[in-house]
Formats: sequence, C-alpha cells, structure tokens
Amino acid sequence: MKNQLFPFLATLALLTGCGSADKPREPAQILAQTWPQIEAAGRNQPVSMVMWQGDPLINRYMNTYVKPEVKRRYGIELQLAAGQGAGLVQTLAAEQQAGQPSEADVVWINGETFYQLRQVDALLGPFVEKLPNARLLDLQNPFINTDFQQPVAGMECPWGNVQFTFIYDSARVARPPRSFAELPAFLQAHPGQFTIPNEFTGMTLLKSWMIALSGDPQLFQGKFNEAVYRKWSGALWQVINQNRRYFWKQGQTFPEQLAPLHQLFANGEVAFTFSNNDAEVDNKINQQVFPATARAYVPATGTIQNAHYLGLVRGAQHPEAAMLVINFLISPEAQLRKMDPNVWGDHTVLNLKALPAAQRQAFEQLPSRRYAPRRETIQDLALPEPDPEYMTRLFKDFRTYVIEGTPVPAS
Repeated sequence: MKNQLFPFLATLALLTGCGSADKPREPAQILAQTWPQIEAAGRNQPVSMVMWQGDPLINRYMNTYVKPEVKRRYGIELQLAAGQGAGLVQTLAAEQQAGQPSEADVVWINGETFYQLRQVDALLGPFVEKLPNARLLDLQNPFINTDFQQPVAGMECPWGNVQFTFIYDSARVARPPRSFAELPAFLQAHPGQFTIPNEFTGMTLLKSWMIALSGDPQLFQGKFNEAVYRKWSGALWQVINQNRRYFWKQGQTFPEQLAPLHQLFANGEVAFTFSNNDAEVDNKINQQVFPATARAYVPATGTIQNAHYLGLVRGAQHPEAAMLVINFLISPEAQLRKMDPNVWGDHTVLNLKALPAAQRQAFEQLPSRRYAPRRETIQDLALPEPDPEYMTRLFKDFRTYVIEGTPVPAS
C-alpha cells in the first residue's frame, strides 16, 4: 500500500460499495484461534500498518529494523502507510459502512482516536491476551492500562510510553520557566521566543497548562466535566491572550504542525519547542537537527504522560499476520532497540521485573540520556491524560478564542 493512496481509501470504499467478493471475517472467528493456529495462518502474508510518519528516526526504526525482522522471522511483508487522527477514523468508518475488507491491518493510535474508532466499531476486538509477549507488558501501570481515562481492555496493545517535555536552548536561555506560573513573566521578558503548535503536541501543552492553573489534577479525572472545562479553559485563554503579543510573530500566527516549530527552534528563531517523547531531545541532537545546547525538562507542576498503542482493524485482511507483527513489536528485543535514545528513545511498556536477568540488565544498561531528564526523575511529575473530550474541545477552542480572537464567554 503506497502512502499517498491511504487518504483516498474512504472514497474508494464508498464508490465500490458492497460488491466486493470477499467479506471481512467475523472477529469471534479470528479470536477463537489458538496461537499456533494464528502463527500458521499469519506466516508469509503481507501486513499493512498505518502510522504517524513525522519523525525520521521512527521511520528508520520501522524500515531498517522492524520490516527486515518480521520478514526474516515470519515471511511477512510489512507495508507502512501514513495516517492518523480524524482522517484515519473517517477512512475506517467508510470501509465499515461499505462492508469492505479494510486496506489496513494495524493502526498506531491512542486517546481520542481510540475513542472514536470504538464509537464506529472499527477495531477487531480484545486481542492482546492472545499475544505470547503480552505477559511481559506492564499492565498494572495506570499510564499504560488506561488511555485518556479509557480502560484499554485488550482492544489495543501498548507499544510505547512517553511524557511531555519543554525543550529549550541553554545557550540562549539561562533560566527557563520552571513552572507554568512563571511562564507569563518569562514571555514578557523574552518576547518572540515562545509559541504553541496547533496540533496534538500543542494541545498536550495546553492540557498540562490548564491542569496547572486549576491546581488540582483530580478535577480532570473521570468523565468529561463541562463546568471544570469551561472554568479552567477560560482561565487558560485569558492568560494566553493577555500575553499573546509576547509570543512568536506577536501571536498573529501559530505553527500548524510540530515539525515547523522544531525547525524554528533549530534555526534559532525561537528558544523553545516541545515533545511528547521525553527522550526526543537526545535523538534530535544525535541527528544534528537540534543544537548541542538543547535541553529538555518537565515544569514543576507536571506534564501529561501517556502511552501509544497498536490496534487491529475490524475487517483486516491479514489479522493473524498483524498479530505476529504486534507480538514482535512488544518483544524485549524490539522494545530494547526502540528505547535506545540513539534509535528512537521511546520508553518501554514492558514490566522489566518480568524479564530474565540478562534482558533486564540490557535495558538498565542502555545509553543514558544526556540532554533529557531521566525517567525516574520525572515520574512523580506525570499527570494522567484526561477524557478525550478535553483534547477535542481544546483543539476547537484554541482556534476560536486565540487564533481567531473570538471573545471568551463568561464561565
């Protein structure tokens, strides 16, 4: 499956209608198989995986390590396609409506995408317990077994775990703001050095900031609370708009993606960027994308920590082969390589205590982060993801009340 084809699959499914010769198999039939049966059926099959492809190191990990390994182990031809968020949901929902087998087998998802795919019944079902390596997952960890307040319940398989960080240039900023409360004064003293990307990472920044303003992370646990959201998002828009003229370009424009913000930071046009991956600063310096003086940190009031997952598509044409791929991706070998900051730096979802001593030691002896905070120093600053509706509303309201300048209604 070629990357550029995926956005058009929804249209294709609707145009072809239900005339396809092959109907998707029922999930119960697929999940009733034993692992030996799954392994036998999955060998020598192609697998189409839809994923975010916005980072060269992630793409390199998948193309130069994962693809050859699943080919060598299982004869699987792994095909990677770009897709995420609302576009992915629309495509899979259209395939579902048309009764078509899906063009995708595996999808990289979390949060609101997981919620939306469950709403349209686009996921195969609880498959994780079928995977032999699932016994190694750290499923007692609430930052792994819960996805934006939603129990994972075997419907998606944990793949990696990350925490939001500020990244700054220590050659230009002697003392970065160590809390969200310090941020307005910093902006006023250093105009033009800070902005907010209008995408997932920026919304994670806004969630962390909103929670800090409230002073009580517990307010954001459980189902979406309209009153809580209106009060504290209103406070957030107020502080941003009061300081908007101190943002990059006087707050008249905001980057629509994270990559352009990274480029502004690399070029020295701004002094800050952000990452949902607490180790990303290391791999960006290793790639010579960021200056060697870049450093990452977590503000004292904490930031969002979450996990990302792999889902099986209902209507997947090669679900058994897809399970073989997912089982490999959560293997100690694949997780170890992925966690190396020189490779990706994505924190493992495995329970290291469940590993044999030699494997556990290999994780513990990975090259330490040189520019990012070590995970054990920021774990106490980890905030759980709120309900997906907070993210959805922040996307809409940031555009309305900040970018477009509509007056904020009284809370």
